[in-house]
Amino acid sequence: MQKLATLFTQSYQEIKQLRTVTICGLMAAIAIALSAFTSIEIGNYIKIGFSGIPNRIVDCLFGPVVGGCFGGALDIIKYLVKPTGVFFPGFTFDAILAGLIFGSFMYKKPLSLPRILIAKLTVVLVCNIFFNTLWISLLYGKAFMALLPARLLKNAVMWPIDSLILFMVIQMLHASGIFKIIRHERP
Repeated sequence: MQKLATLFTQSYQEIKQLRTVTICGLMAAIAIALSAFTSIEIGNYIKIGFSGIPNRIVDCLFGPVVGGCFGGALDIIKYLVKPTGVFFPGFTFDAILAGLIFGSFMYKKPLSLPRILIAKLTVVLVCNIFFNTLWISLLYGKAFMALLPARLLKNAVMWPIDSLILFMVIQMLHASGIFKIIRHERP
C-alpha cells in the first residue's frame, strides 16, 4: 500500500511540471488526429483504433494521477471536437479510471509484454466489459446480460491485439530514446 501511495504522490508531482503539460498537449493533439483518421474496421463490431496509444504513453510517462486527468480531459475534448452519439459522464469516468489503472501498472516500472497484457486485461475487464456495458445498458435501455456476450467476445479478440500494438509502439519509443529525452534522463 505504501508503494501505491508513493506512486500516486510522485505522479501528482509530475502534473505540476510544465514539461508534463506540454507533452500532454502534444499527446492530446496526436490522439485527436488519430481518432479522426485512423482505424481498421473488421466487420460490424471490431475496430482497431490507434487513438488510445497517446493515452497509454501519458500513463507510462507520468503515472496514474496525470493519466487519469489526461484521460478524462481528452474524453471531453474529443467529444467537443467530433461529437459521436450522446455525451455521457460514465464514459468520461471510464477514461479516468483506465488512466489510473494503466498508470499504476506502468509508471516507473520496467517495460514488458506481460505487464502490458495484465494492465490491459484489467482495463478491459473493469472499464470496457463491466462499466461500458453498464453505461450502454442504462443509455439505451438494453439488458446488461443481453449486451455482455458480444462485448466479451469483442474485448477478448481485441485485448491481445491492442496490447501487442501498444507494446511495440512503447518499445520503439524506448529504443529511440524519446522517453529518456522527455524524462530528462541521461542516455
